[in-house]
Amino acid sequence: MSASVLYDAPGPKARRRNVIFFIVGALLIVALLAWIILTLAAPRISANGNETPGMFDASRWDIVSEPLLWEAFFQGVVNTLRMAAVAAFFALVIGIAFSFARTARSQWIRVPTAVLLEFFRGMPLLLMMLFIFLVFSTGSYWAGVAALAIYNGALIGEALRAGIASLPRGQKESGLAIGLTPVQTRVFIEFPQAFRQMLPIIIAQMVVLLKDTSLAYVVAYDELSRTIKNLQNFLGNNYLFTLFIIGLAIYLVINLTVSWIARFVARRSGPKLGSTTAAPPGAEGTTAISLPLRGGYGDDGSAV
Repeated sequence: MSASVLYDAPGPKARRRNVIFFIVGALLIVALLAWIILTLAAPRISANGNETPGMFDASRWDIVSEPLLWEAFFQGVVNTLRMAAVAAFFALVIGIAFSFARTARSQWIRVPTAVLLEFFRGMPLLLMMLFIFLVFSTGSYWAGVAALAIYNGALIGEALRAGIASLPRGQKESGLAIGLTPVQTRVFIEFPQAFRQMLPIIIAQMVVLLKDTSLAYVVAYDELSRTIKNLQNFLGNNYLFTLFIIGLAIYLVINLTVSWIARFVARRSGPKLGSTTAAPPGAEGTTAISLPLRGGYGDDGSAV
């Protein structure tokens, strides 16, 4: 019987107990799903005694054949993606600027940047969106873009700062040793490695940014969640569950697609074995020194 480094392999009793726990847990999950489905499918009795059909009744789903419904959802998706794309671009720019300012050598730059980062990270995104909309009168679209860019840019900036701080000290020293300035060392050596290292966190934050576009509902921007509310007001509460399920499915498709594309780009942009990169400015004329690692001695007794 092989043993793991951290724990012993389970014996017959432990395996039998694990199988029992798995079967019981699976049955409980199936029972919970069945209860949810039956509850949703059961007719509703209102306070005045009127009976309404269940959530899966055909009368609640007859609107899915209406072209105007899908036109409204399509416009909501376009508005959501338009806000998310612009906000993501500015969030990356702001995050990179924050990371450079947060790791600056001068305290006159580093300390105020740290205060701004803590302020933006601690301020609720919804309040920031309302503040920009009411104080600066930017309109609903740019209020949402600005709030999303600033808030997520602060988080991305802290992630990049942590990535730079986690690099070995020799990375910076090697850049200074070949004649690069501290700024060039940060730009050409430290930052690319930190960005690649923090790329999973940045990707996850972009997905969060996409979902947070639903908060633009409060500033009357017609993104996907406000489209659902507008359709509910127009069609009535009888179709609320239907609209909610359609909106949920659209959000899942968008977020899963963005996550898959981001992971694909991260894999393609990662370092490859045997790949070569251009030398940064100031590194011209430097050559790598290879040392033989062969063992043994020559005829004259010298090591080779």
